[in-house]
Amino acid sequence: MAGKQISLPAKLINGGIAGLIGVTCVFPIDLAKTRLQNQQNGSRIYTSMSDCLIKTIRSEGFCGMYRGAAVNLTLVTPEKAIKLAANDFFRHQLSKDGQKLTLVGEMLAGCGAGTCQVIVTTPMEMLKIQLQDAGRIEAQRNIIGRHGGGGRAKANAVRKSPTALQLSRDLLKDKGITGLYTGLGATLLRDVPFSIIYFPLFANLNSLGRRNTDGSAPFYISFLSGCLAGCTAAVAVNPVDVLKTRLQSLSRGCDDETYSGMKDCIRKILRHEGPSAFLKGAYCRALVIAPLFGVVQVVYFLGVGEFVLGLLHGQKH
Repeated sequence: MAGKQISLPAKLINGGIAGLIGVTCVFPIDLAKTRLQNQQNGSRIYTSMSDCLIKTIRSEGFCGMYRGAAVNLTLVTPEKAIKLAANDFFRHQLSKDGQKLTLVGEMLAGCGAGTCQVIVTTPMEMLKIQLQDAGRIEAQRNIIGRHGGGGRAKANAVRKSPTALQLSRDLLKDKGITGLYTGLGATLLRDVPFSIIYFPLFANLNSLGRRNTDGSAPFYISFLSGCLAGCTAAVAVNPVDVLKTRLQSLSRGCDDETYSGMKDCIRKILRHEGPSAFLKGAYCRALVIAPLFGVVQVVYFLGVGEFVLGLLHGQKH
């Protein structure tokens, strides 16, 4: 970003377009991450990410890998737009006379960005997780039905999974707006530290190496910086992501634990699954976040938003 000023509308467009591209590319891996994080020792169906994706295609078809994608694609634009624009806003407010921010200032800006984004992230993740995990629960019930003597008839009696609109309507009816914000605390504990790690790390990595003539970072530097910073931050906060996924899952498998809150969730995971359970899906999350944020930064730095605004401005005249 050094060397050029980007308007707020352009930043919002950049973040939205990058989010749409990134989510479309990595969503199947995110689905595998959710299912691996949610399965417990007594109800293991998948042994790895590849095993999860193969079994998902076999039982649900190719489109099964994109369960919940509509929710993400609808809400990722405002989420990424808020995150990137908020980070730039706080960086500008914390900088003194255009001087380079200190590490503490960069971390505070990231903290502000992570706090702002949960307005959209929490309901988005809440709905997405229900849709993503529905296939795992159905598969578990099918196995229990066959082994329990019910055969195919019992397996096929599993009710059809609800849509995002049905879930939203039921949550609003039963719990009001707070229903969509189940797991808000865990989401904050994940996204705020993520942003505190990601944004300063990206800014410092992106400042390395040679510069373009206008002072901006080359294409490959921005991409690699986004990937590395995203991967590092994702793995660092994965234990909280496991907690968030478990707490936001409304439907449970037959042998799955239920949790009354964050402390109860931590205690039961440690007791029944051990500390390693907090790393479930970590490599999936790294594979999701690294290219996602690489694409975000590439689109951001290529100035797609300015190009779109230029086209819209040209049409007006």
